[in-house]
Amino acid sequence: MAVFETNSKAETVALGRRLAQTLHPGDLILFTGGLGAGKTAFCEGIAAGLGCTDDVQSPTFAIVNYYRGPQPMAHFDLYRISTLADLETAGFFDYLDEGAVVAAEWSENAASLLAEQRAIRIDIVSTGDTSRRITIEGAQL
Repeated sequence: MAVFETNSKAETVALGRRLAQTLHPGDLILFTGGLGAGKTAFCEGIAAGLGCTDDVQSPTFAIVNYYRGPQPMAHFDLYRISTLADLETAGFFDYLDEGAVVAAEWSENAASLLAEQRAIRIDIVSTGDTSRRITIEGAQL
């Protein structure tokens, strides 16, 4: 487990880019953190680091956003996901099977459904207006 401190959105995005360099097809990243913590900013960095060409936006209303590139990424919001059927209907496991990197915000809402999944777990805590404490478990940076 590693803990990082960032002091701006740009630093959070840069840490996401750094993590992207360690990822492989089918990797799962599970995010926890409150509203406005920086989960989407971190995902913006991951997508950029993977070479994705689409704009990164919060998947709050869409449930999933898919970003195309040499290593595609599926970006999920699990806030309203509560059952295995919900995950399956959203194509969660299909994206993993197809080799996309899957990043899931609000993973605590589906924790029991994902407990057995091999995953990189990232917790982001706001420590100030622009500062964050980011804990990464399951990846070496």
